[in-house]
Amino acid sequence: QLRLVESGGGLVQPGESLTLSCTASGFTLADYGVGWFYQAPGKERTAVGCISAEDPSTYVHDSTYGVNSRVTISRDNAKNTVYLRMDSVKPEDTGVYRCTADRGVGSARAMCSMGPQTLAGYDYWGQGTQVTVSS
Repeated sequence: QLRLVESGGGLVQPGESLTLSCTASGFTLADYGVGWFYQAPGKERTAVGCISAEDPSTYVHDSTYGVNSRVTISRDNAKNTVYLRMDSVKPEDTGVYRCTADRGVGSARAMCSMGPQTLAGYDYWGQGTQVTVSS
């Protein structure tokens, strides 16, 4: 079965670090650009960061996460997995985090910058993992 599965969510204390995993089944994730998006309750889906298939290069949505980004995205091709690490989490980071993979998107920045219709057409989307930041 071809799918993406996110894991690593849950309840996190403010100020702690969090690592989410996006693991592919049935296809080679290294051949795809991968993006992380999150959606807070009552708000639109927002890009967190993306990583390209080649290089690989990464892009983090700095306007949301700050110039000194709290977010790191990395790949482990041997595990067919892409990771999202977020440091110093805040209550406003609460939401559902989903990963997506697309083979033809190009750069990491482009993948994170596409509009809703293009995002909906990406090759694969995971079901999401809930992150709750609360003391």
